Amino acid sequence: MRLFDVETFRAAGLNTVWAQESRSHTAKKHTVRGIHASLPPALEGKTITPVRGDVLWIAVDVRRGSETFGHWEAVRLSSATYNTLYAVRGFAHGCVSLTDDCDLLLRADTRYSDHHGTGIAWNDPDLAIDWGLNGVVPIMSDRDRGYPSFRHFKDTIGGVDTTN
Repeated sequence: MRLFDVETFRAAGLNTVWAQESRSHTAKKHTVRGIHASLPPALEGKTITPVRGDVLWIAVDVRRGSETFGHWEAVRLSSATYNTLYAVRGFAHGCVSLTDDCDLLLRADTRYSDHHGTGIAWNDPDLAIDWGLNGVVPIMSDRDRGYPSFRHFKDTIGGVDTTN
């Protein structure tokens, strides 16, 4: 399968220059990662490709002034269907593993900067994201479990500017 084609991306008006490529491995089903957000000047556009297993990928619009600010979408990514998600800058991201032993290939157009990273509570009541857990308590890192509310994000950051 072809994971990237510069001409296809250019024809669609998508970025074709990757600054960083990473692999993410999740050992156990029902592991939640995120919701992670990058802030200027380190906003990330990225592709997410499942190499093994299935995940539910969540993208939350955090672009200042966007008509869909605070809205989220979920996409099932599966190595069985060979699908890839292209995520533009200005979205916060999270995922939940739907199978054991999930591997993802991530390409980003900006190098990751821990200094410009933040997060939003995965179970924020204002966002009301349906993670598809059906009552299962997720496996999570302390960092991801400790992120503040979306209201805190709005009050302190207000959203990200993607015009620069």
